Amino acid sequence: MQDKGTFFSPFCRPRCLAAAAPAERAKLTHPGKAILAGGIAGGIEICITFPTEYVKTQLQLDEKANPPKYRGIGDCVKQTVQSHGVKGLYRGLSSLLYGSIPKSAVRFGMFEFLSNRAKDENGRLDSTHGLLCGLGAGVMEAVLVVCPMETVKVKFIHDQTSANPQYKGFFHGVREIVRSQGLRGTYQGLTATVLKQGSNQAIRFFVMTSLKNWYKGDDQNKSLNPIVTGVFGAIAGAASVFGNTPLDVIKTRMQGLEAHKYKSTLDCALKILKYEGLAAFYKGTVPRLGRVCLDVAIVFIIYEEVVKVLNTVWKTD
Repeated sequence: MQDKGTFFSPFCRPRCLAAAAPAERAKLTHPGKAILAGGIAGGIEICITFPTEYVKTQLQLDEKANPPKYRGIGDCVKQTVQSHGVKGLYRGLSSLLYGSIPKSAVRFGMFEFLSNRAKDENGRLDSTHGLLCGLGAGVMEAVLVVCPMETVKVKFIHDQTSANPQYKGFFHGVREIVRSQGLRGTYQGLTATVLKQGSNQAIRFFVMTSLKNWYKGDDQNKSLNPIVTGVFGAIAGAASVFGNTPLDVIKTRMQGLEAHKYKSTLDCALKILKYEGLAAFYKGTVPRLGRVCLDVAIVFIIYEEVVKVLNTVWKTD
């Protein structure tokens, strides 16, 4: 791509001025730093974006056969605030907060662990390996954290819509679920969750890796400012929403209080298609799009900035 310094890219001029110098190997991120930075990023992000997650889940659980309780996003927010106040939009936050920190920690820790072994001699991770490492990170977080966390969260939110809510708090809810359904009760929809999280992170890290490689060019040590990281993260988030919203809908149904209506993930998908039509697979897309774009942008910004700080105080080279 380089022609002895005669070609200058309009996007990366500082890098091209030093084209004749040998490329320095990119620094690897220690998995321990990734776990810590990921946990911090996940905790801050969920506190900011939870209301949109609440609305998305309510709309997905609002099946047409009931008939629908909500006429749209605005109506869902209005009814929730009228019935429970603004704090009603944060019902179930505790269950998601307890899970969001380890979820992001596992995701970034596993991604860095895998990507450190997949990078070439210059420390560059190509897009294909970025997709595979993201897939591995997504599957790991699904099994260890996301499935039990999401099951409890969906049951909490769904419980609020019943005439007599049975869960008084996070630990009480978990205790009741395990008591009545066993540990297996926190792993409802595991297949759908693995498919959703695996594809989610595969798409996100594929897009992020591709954009970062384009931006950095031959200088893998080139730093990304927070604005660029946020824009790239939002693009990656949007791509993942359009890529796997149907899986998110199926996962939510499989983890709700009426999950017993479905024999399996495939049965759930077929019943949604039969009784509600193809459009039902994209219920909640708009609130999810807004949440995920903001979510991924915030997580990547905080993660990258925390890693920079850790690199100055935690020497691992």
